[in-house]
Amino acid sequence: MMDITTLGNQRIDQKTFNQLLKHIKLKITEEYAFPPEIITCGGATIATLGNFSASVGKPKSKKTFNVSAIVAAAISGKEILGYKANLPKDKRKILYIDTEQSKYHCHKVLERILQLAGLPLDKESRLIDFFVLREYTPEQRRDIISLALRSESQYGLVVIDGVRDLLRDINNPSEALDIINDLMRWSSYYDLHIHTVLHLNKGDDNTRGHIGSELNNKAETVLQITKNIDDNSMSEVKAMFIRDKEFAPFAFRIDNNGLPGIVEGYKAELSKRDKKMHFSRLTEEQHREAIESAIGDNLPLGYSKMLNVLTDGYSNIGYSRGRNTIISLLRYLMEMGLVLKVDKAYQYVPKKTETSADDDMSAQKSV
Repeated sequence: MMDITTLGNQRIDQKTFNQLLKHIKLKITEEYAFPPEIITCGGATIATLGNFSASVGKPKSKKTFNVSAIVAAAISGKEILGYKANLPKDKRKILYIDTEQSKYHCHKVLERILQLAGLPLDKESRLIDFFVLREYTPEQRRDIISLALRSESQYGLVVIDGVRDLLRDINNPSEALDIINDLMRWSSYYDLHIHTVLHLNKGDDNTRGHIGSELNNKAETVLQITKNIDDNSMSEVKAMFIRDKEFAPFAFRIDNNGLPGIVEGYKAELSKRDKKMHFSRLTEEQHREAIESAIGDNLPLGYSKMLNVLTDGYSNIGYSRGRNTIISLLRYLMEMGLVLKVDKAYQYVPKKTETSADDDMSAQKSV
């Protein structure tokens, strides 16, 4: 008689269970490759295969425009709004799920994606499947997604615009955990990346409900899109949570053709929360901006003068700190390689350009 084991709500035989154990067992003698990076921004990894991420923001913050740029970059291979994408050859297709909008408005989104990607609008693209699930129940939506992933092995990126609509009660912790488990299972089992979209609370910058809390804890990256306080036509993008190093925040506007375009010369203002955080959480670009705003001709400086420069520079980006913190900051910058100490003098190390990097390579070859 065959032994039967219960796994969740499913009953499986012992042979199947043994195969499962073999699949999940980690072995020290095996090598496990780092998950392929498929989407980057400013040199920072946004998405890898086998993981999931999110774009969050308040209503009308242009979240879907930001996601459109990510998808267009994935389809075309071009840099769009600073996003670069590189999907594996056998996983070039995109699955876009919209749970909120009508077919008319979804068609506008698809049209925008194809325009950004430089693809024609008079014929269907084989690189993207766009599903409109507004009329279905949360359970039906999840089943449709599951069936779609099972039937197409070439999906490398899946977008779920409206992950909240995959559950009935946004404040139900059990439902939220089930959804997150689905995202982790789908992304891992089918070896793809899932990017979700979720609203922020109207009264603060917290993600909505238990599903938002779980997203923050489990997602590889959470991008926050906000309207600029002084310019309502400009949307700002920054990393709310990210496993890799942070990218420099950027901003975009919608042009006359209804497409998002980067705002050149944009400089992000630190939020109240960012002003309170530890300096190690600032991006390399923010550190460089602070130092370069006060360093002048960048001659070697004595200890006290360098502390004064750092105090002034970081105040220029809204990150004012006392002397003790600035002393610790100087040590941190030396560890990062942004400040070099020679004898008793300190000097800022500018970012290498491509030309200087090539010169270094040539010098190494000549040696």
